[in-house]
Amino acid sequence: MIPDLGKYAEAVLGAYGLSLLLLAALLILTLRRGKKARAALRRIEEETARHGKG
Repeated sequence: MIPDLGKYAEAVLGAYGLSLLLLAALLILTLRRGKKARAALRRIEEETARHGKG
């Protein structure tokens, strides 16, 4: 069921589209940053284990 947006249809649909685009961008950036952080942590843990600390 699609609501009748009348003369505001373009503005409302544009706002929804922009919001979805921004949410997708935030999701992608968050996943990338998480991947980099996990890799950095893995490197630190391996280096620490090699030097016998912890």
